[in-house]
Parts: sequence; structure tokens; C-alpha cells
Amino acid sequence: MSDSYVAAGGEFDRDTDYITSRITADGRDGYPVEPGRYRLIVARACPWANRAIIVRRLLGLEDVLSIGFCGPTHDKLSWTFDLDPGGVDPVLQIPRLRDAYLKRFPDYPKGITVPAIVDVTTGAVVTNDFAQLTLDLSTQWSAHHRPGAPQLYPESLRAEIDEVAKRIYTEVNNGVYRCGFAGSQQAYDAAYDRLFTALDWLSARLSTRRYLVGDTITEADVRLFTTLARFDAVYHGHFKCNRHKLAELPVLWAYARDLFQTPGFGDTTDFVQIKQHYYIVHADVNPTQIVPKGPELAGWLTPHGREELGGRPFGDGTAPGPTAEAERVPAGHGAGPS
Repeated sequence: MSDSYVAAGGEFDRDTDYITSRITADGRDGYPVEPGRYRLIVARACPWANRAIIVRRLLGLEDVLSIGFCGPTHDKLSWTFDLDPGGVDPVLQIPRLRDAYLKRFPDYPKGITVPAIVDVTTGAVVTNDFAQLTLDLSTQWSAHHRPGAPQLYPESLRAEIDEVAKRIYTEVNNGVYRCGFAGSQQAYDAAYDRLFTALDWLSARLSTRRYLVGDTITEADVRLFTTLARFDAVYHGHFKCNRHKLAELPVLWAYARDLFQTPGFGDTTDFVQIKQHYYIVHADVNPTQIVPKGPELAGWLTPHGREELGGRPFGDGTAPGPTAEAERVPAGHGAGPS
């Protein structure tokens, strides 16, 4: 956590030193997969956490891995549970996610990030390695997937998914931050060119195929979606990623709408919290902390026409059922009517 986000040296460099403990079927790190033992802590505003929310829902892990929602803003110390009664997580009984980190690492020196998985039995954080976390939900938690859960990380496609996902991460997921937190014109210009080069590559790739890898939704699509969902609401203006809006990129806009209208994607996207987070927390980028009212969101629900490319969203599986009432995006926070 920090009071300052703009990179003083010019180019933004993300700290990627995460807690690498893993929850696995064999418990090799001391954390075996066990229903009810762990709690996934997220913030709807955060794209990395949104990925975990989507994957948990698609795989049907709601009954075995509980979820706690932090509010959309945080201070320099930590994400907080200000959405819960009394500002305390009802399961972990803590007001700040930082408390779970310090329970395991009393002198934890790094940022307190979401998503994080906490061991409910000890109250201590297990991992905040967001990239590995969702892969493990697909591979290590498979005994607890719902009937009809999709294969988001099928073995036969893993090398290609990894390759595509790596470019998406470096050039797009992190690329928008490289633009937004650039501390010099030169760093910003280079970041802007890298980002839109990658978006042009993705547009070309998706012009003839419905999904990024294979003919079904995979981990790669989840990773791209959460950045696209935030693009016009935040990154275009707040982060100066303004060559085009997503809505002006025909292929990517149709692809994003296709996913948004698929259960698990749009129904986990909270535009109000997304805007509150970026425009309020990044006070050095937006000193007034005024949150814009736009953009108009109804377009997310318009026909996308991507069915013509074929593909089967869930492969041999099925769509997840309705979102549990306690986990629904609040009314008026999505793209539908208030």
C-alpha cells in the first residue's frame, strides 16, 4: 500500500514478489485442499481479485471455499472490511486484511493485496499469488468442482494458454497500469504504444475465433476480461489509455460483451466499486478524487454476434447457476437496470 502510485523514476515496475504457498490436493506446502477451511478475500474493484471471483463461480466452489468482500477503497495500511456490519469480516473477525498477513508474517514488509486466501483455522494468510491461485482452483480443487464445471485450464492446451496469458499480463493487464502510473512522458509514450500494439494483436487473433485458446472459455479469457471490463470506465480516462475506447474496437468490444453476457462474468462486475477504487485511491493521479458518472453501460447488454464464430462457452460442461443472494453485485452497480 502506498500514498503515491506514480512511478517517480518514470516507468512503472510492478512488485511481483507474492506469497507462494499453495493449497494443493496433496498438501505439499502444509495446506491441503479441505472444504470449509479457507476463505477467499477479494475486492470487486480489483481486476486480479475479480479473476478469482469469476473462476470460483464458474467452477462451483462456493460451498467449499467461502468468500469475503473488502470495500472498494483502502488506505496505506490495508484493504478493509467496511462493507460488513461493524467493519469486521464475519468469519475471520478482523477489520483489515492486513491482520491476516501479520498473523503469519509479523513483520510483513510488502503490500497487502487481494485476492488472498486465508486459513480460517489459524486466521493467517496462505497465499496472495493471484496468477497461481486461479490455476490451483482449476487443478487442485477439481474433486470439489460442481457437476458440469468447465475445463478452464485443460492439460492439452496449457502451453498455449500460458503463452497467451503471459503476453496478456505483461502487455495488457499490467500495461494499463504502466500507462497510468508512468512518471515521465517518455515512459508513458512507450507504455501506450506497447498496450495498443497488444490490443491490436488480440483483435486480430479474436477476429476469426470466439475465444483466445481452443473453442471454449479458458483461464486466458478470464485474465483478459477483467481488464476489458474496466477499460472505458477507468483506464481510458484515468490511466490515459485513450487511443480508442473499448467500444470503438469492434472485435474486442464484441468479445467483451460475449463474455459479459456469460454467467460468471458480467454478474460479478461492479462498475460502481471499480470507479470508486481507482478515482479515490489513486489521489496522486486524480487529486480531486471526483468519481465520474459515466460511461453509459447499457451497451454491455447489446447483441454481440460472436455465436457465428462457433465455440462452446463451457465445452462439455454447463453454465453455473444463479449467484447466491449474499454474493450478488448490488442493484445499480452492474450494466442492467437499477
